[in-house]
Amino acid sequence: MTDKSSVIFGNEIDRKTLKQAEKAKAKYIKKYGDDSSEDYKISFKPIDTLSFLGAENVVFGEENQKFDENALIVGNIRMGFGHYRISIAMASCAKALGFKPYWLDLASFDATGSKMIREQNDMYSLASRISQKSKLFNKVVWEPLNSEGFKKITYNAKDQKNSELLVPIFKNIDKNIPYIATHVWPSQAAVHAGMTKVVNAIPDNWPMGLHLSEGATHAVQTPFAYLGYKTLNGFAKTPLNGIPESQLKMVGRFIDHELLVDLEGDNARRKARIAENKPLRILMTVGGAGAGFNMFVAMVKHLLPYVKEKKVALFINFGDHKTVYDKLVKEVGEIECTKYFNQYDSLKELVGKIKEGDAEGIYAIYNENIFEAVYSTNLLMPVTDLLVTKPSELAYYPIPKVFMKHIGGHEVYGAINGREIGDSTDEYPTERSINAAFDKLLSDKEIIPHLCDRIDELKKQGYYDGAYECVRLATRKQ
Repeated sequence: MTDKSSVIFGNEIDRKTLKQAEKAKAKYIKKYGDDSSEDYKISFKPIDTLSFLGAENVVFGEENQKFDENALIVGNIRMGFGHYRISIAMASCAKALGFKPYWLDLASFDATGSKMIREQNDMYSLASRISQKSKLFNKVVWEPLNSEGFKKITYNAKDQKNSELLVPIFKNIDKNIPYIATHVWPSQAAVHAGMTKVVNAIPDNWPMGLHLSEGATHAVQTPFAYLGYKTLNGFAKTPLNGIPESQLKMVGRFIDHELLVDLEGDNARRKARIAENKPLRILMTVGGAGAGFNMFVAMVKHLLPYVKEKKVALFINFGDHKTVYDKLVKEVGEIECTKYFNQYDSLKELVGKIKEGDAEGIYAIYNENIFEAVYSTNLLMPVTDLLVTKPSELAYYPIPKVFMKHIGGHEVYGAINGREIGDSTDEYPTERSINAAFDKLLSDKEIIPHLCDRIDELKKQGYYDGAYECVRLATRKQ
């Protein structure tokens, strides 16, 4: 295992930071045990929701099972829905290009490194929730940490040291299997473990030291991100060596094969529904931690009259958090809706019916199964007209979008990118401004068709081919 903390892309890290990194790693070993000598056997389990991709989950077993000869591993963690969503896109494009995808969730094991990830994720989720309740905490702590704190190269040095704890999980994984990581920890872990074909798929548009994984190919979605990582400008007080071209590629947005194959048809149906004055189908996604909940309540209240007038059909995916639905009912009052609670097959049937047919009213979606919860949004995107989301991972998806207020300063730049390339609206930071945006989108029937045409143009230009390109990079078929 090669040290990746003391020198990062030729930039030396100060002794104080290194001591802090060593101390943090030692703390986790003391708390969760030293499993560096463990011989974790690798087995596989089917993922029913992703059976159409042939995806299998990597788990610990009694004896080692053999990977398929066309295997491609998607290394990830669950941190909200975002990294899972991008992972599904990678698995989808791997399947489309002839590979067998394997799902490696490093937070899911009974291992020291996995426990470290879960602890850090719990802390991140807690801080995110606090930021939504305390304007002072958000302004003084959360926004600066997400935009500037995570940007520093010294932050990467600490993460690199903690990621060494994940190496035992890789002991019985063939080091030459193509590997795509959708979070930096799985990328760093794979590099530490000696994996030879690692792609680090970076989800954000705002360049940060947090996402550095020297030894992997860094795949970014935008020109802005490319230049940020090429120069590492602002990652320290003094100029730094940037990432060499051999480890940095601008690939486009990370989108599933299934969302691209008939994208032009989806856009044509959107434009036809608007021309025929059918209810505008609005898809809302609720953050797992209920981030932005107050704005969400305000939007639903504002849209209810439009629903009653059959000007809007509202689809709300609550993910795997029914408590958020219960909170909504408490705030808004009992709403008449068709509920798809743990009814994934029924939801698929609905999608089939409304693709060419009609939809009206409110549809509430919830699934205990994390894969069904995430993929429900994928099912609904092609048959809806407008996606309402904070500007995180969904900011890059090929559907007309309106952005809620960001959660964490790094998300601002996802909204900026969407607005500038022309497949999204502005980011609306207040309840009043986003509701005014809905009024405008409903009254001016030229805006969403314009966004649809722009999406078609972007597809022709390859803007949405990022997941395919990551597969080609990992499999050396670029």
